[in-house]
Amino acid sequence: MLVIKDLAVKFPSRFGDVTAIEDVDMTIAPGEIHGLVGESGAGKSTVGAAVIGLLPTPGYVAGGELTLGDTDLRALSREEAHRLRGDRISMIFQDPQTSLNPLMTVEDQLVETIQAHSDVGYEAAHKRAVDLLEEIGIENASARIKSYPHQFSGGMRQRVVIALALCTDPEVIIADEPTTALDVAVQSQVLELIRRLADTRGIAFMLITHDIGVIAQVADRVTVMRHGKVMESGETRQVLGAPEHPYTRALMAAVPPLDRRIERFAIPEPEAGGAGAGEAAERWLLEGVGGAATGLRVLDLSVQFAGTRTSLFKKPEPFTALHDISFEVRPGSIMGVVGESGSGKSTLAKVLTGLVSPASGQMHLGDAPLPGAKQRGRGHPSRQLIQMVFQDPYSSLNSRHRIGAILAEPLWLYGLVQEAGARRELAAQMLDLVGLPADAIDKYPHQFSGGQRQRIAVARALLARPRFLICDEPTSALDVSIQAEILNLLKDLQANFGLTILFITHNLTVVRQMADDMIVLRRGRIEEAGSTEAVFEAPQAEYTQKLLSLTPVMPREWQIAG
Repeated sequence: MLVIKDLAVKFPSRFGDVTAIEDVDMTIAPGEIHGLVGESGAGKSTVGAAVIGLLPTPGYVAGGELTLGDTDLRALSREEAHRLRGDRISMIFQDPQTSLNPLMTVEDQLVETIQAHSDVGYEAAHKRAVDLLEEIGIENASARIKSYPHQFSGGMRQRVVIALALCTDPEVIIADEPTTALDVAVQSQVLELIRRLADTRGIAFMLITHDIGVIAQVADRVTVMRHGKVMESGETRQVLGAPEHPYTRALMAAVPPLDRRIERFAIPEPEAGGAGAGEAAERWLLEGVGGAATGLRVLDLSVQFAGTRTSLFKKPEPFTALHDISFEVRPGSIMGVVGESGSGKSTLAKVLTGLVSPASGQMHLGDAPLPGAKQRGRGHPSRQLIQMVFQDPYSSLNSRHRIGAILAEPLWLYGLVQEAGARRELAAQMLDLVGLPADAIDKYPHQFSGGQRQRIAVARALLARPRFLICDEPTSALDVSIQAEILNLLKDLQANFGLTILFITHNLTVVRQMADDMIVLRRGRIEEAGSTEAVFEAPQAEYTQKLLSLTPVMPREWQIAG
């Protein structure tokens, strides 16, 4: 049993020690999945890092008890702690791509880990590695073990990371957001695997996540954290079925339901905006609308990529990412695009924005044809009229520029505002419109939370005065409360400015709340299309029914109205 009692972690700074977590109590029994849930910055990952001894420098455990069975984890020397990691405690990180060495085969990485923690030869280590891959559900494991990480899908890479964590028969596995970036089908497979390992091997899991639906589906017990402190803890059925703390109730109210549509998302504590300066930015945006909303028509669109060469004498077969798809986005509406990883969702976004050329087909923005990437130069009107909000706002914002410079860029790029002072003033007004304080204009992207950075990304897209906005997984990495803020913001902007939005996501609960119409993609083909309510109420395609059945949701009796 893992016991955490009165745990406190601090990080020294020039202004004194900063307390990251304090008075954290938690116990995890063998075979138990203990969910650790809360917003970004709640201290969830810090608890896991303290247990396994991987706190980032210069953080340190300032007080409390950490025991695993009869072992006092705080009393271990550096060498003893190093041996314990892997032997008795393992960790599954959020991004399997960064957890695996891209230059080593899966076989090399598994065998190396097994031999580092046990006195066995290569043959025995290899056999155990193959057995582990078979146990976690990788087909033809004896052949696939020779592959490199990039030759696996995201879900299979996460399975390999789980196999690495199992190499030494640990007593405890800390899983830090193991399903955040996975689609519902792969997420379901990974969660099923974690549940099976807990039941059959008796492994204790600390499941760190911001997805309450995941907690409701697999966790035996749950601890809710906020600002480094425990708000509520107990059996999952007790905490989620009858939450006592106001924050737990507010957090659950922010979770969108799958079985019905709601008007707005509940927010635990909405961020305070400015003092009305956003009204000036709103007027500026409305002045640029210049007519009715703009729709999109796509007819028989296909996209192909060069295949992988397997022989010097044989031409590689092209890979078709989209197969003759046709759909229409009504002016001023929100179209949802859903599907598993590899279904062609992001490829569609790249074609529409002119980053990839189609092999065939036609695209029209309003009445104007959209050419392919090679024919769409910087001066083409669609470069301004179609804007995109990416999944990771930190990667899409220039880390070396202040927010003012980032927001002013589309204003001078498209010649919308000539004078530098006026560009800065409009940027400040736009920050107010998206709910950020005026002093944000002189800060850098790293000084903001994930939700705040996504608001900045939305503000930058709006400053181009677009008519068509593409949102590619804009909330997949955000916790439920920040997700609610961003989605409410997008709803308001769409309603106020007549924006037409293509909303790409693997989160079906979000699609039901956001989209007027939707298409379901699978392997580059449209499986189902129609109004969102019609698809959710009576899905026709077997694939759509499968996606809905795999989506983790809270039982209806646990749901709290916002």
